[in-house]
Amino acid sequence: MDLELGGKTAVVTGASQGIGEAIAVELAREGVRVVLAARNKANLERVAGRISELGGEALVAPLDLTDPEAPAEMIARSIDRFGAVDILVNNAGATKRGDFLQLTDQDFADGFALKFYACMRSCRAAWPHLMASQGSIVNIIGIGAKTPSRDFTIGGSVNSAILNFTKALADRGVSDRVKVNAIHPGYIKTTRLTDRLDAVSAETGRSRAELESEMLQKTGIPRFGQPEEIGQLTAWLCSPRSAYMQGAAVDIDGGVTRGI
Repeated sequence: MDLELGGKTAVVTGASQGIGEAIAVELAREGVRVVLAARNKANLERVAGRISELGGEALVAPLDLTDPEAPAEMIARSIDRFGAVDILVNNAGATKRGDFLQLTDQDFADGFALKFYACMRSCRAAWPHLMASQGSIVNIIGIGAKTPSRDFTIGGSVNSAILNFTKALADRGVSDRVKVNAIHPGYIKTTRLTDRLDAVSAETGRSRAELESEMLQKTGIPRFGQPEEIGQLTAWLCSPRSAYMQGAAVDIDGGVTRGI
């Protein structure tokens, strides 16, 4: 299916690995020029190399998005290089897990700084350009926005805030002609997930395969998701094919979210 995205420009945060990398590569397959933003320059250059091999064009933007000035700088680089921002995908941000009583104020502040504030500032910087192009925003949030977990108090709180923010922006987007939607990934097999399982494996002496099997049993789903599946959904949400989607938050979690 031609998503009619050829020639457009996308800014993707958290693009150095995992879901962000998969999104950037999928957009490039559709003919989108991609600005890759994250802290790790070497990883960004690797992703840019993948895109180049596909015949695509990418700009590496190694930035720390916890810096209040970085999101505006990121958007400015896109304008300087490509002359436009048609798509913004906010994917940056991993938050600290753990026992609530052991988490500090700084842990919470760090979580909001990277995931919520970076998202908000990126949207604000990109908005005038997205209005000009009648473009799209997709916020990659997570099932924790709607399903609280005792070990995910920071991530759940941040995700809920971004979900509310997404709906509010979508309301404005109706009149400003900017499409705003979100995706809630479930358990996706990225290095973040495998690193977590490896840490538990080192502590308990149990194999990663055993831990994966146990995790799937507990959640009641047959397998983990793949980053490429998030990439494909994101590309569709950015495209004219989803023109009537506004303010939607799509679960892509294998059915693990059973609440309304």
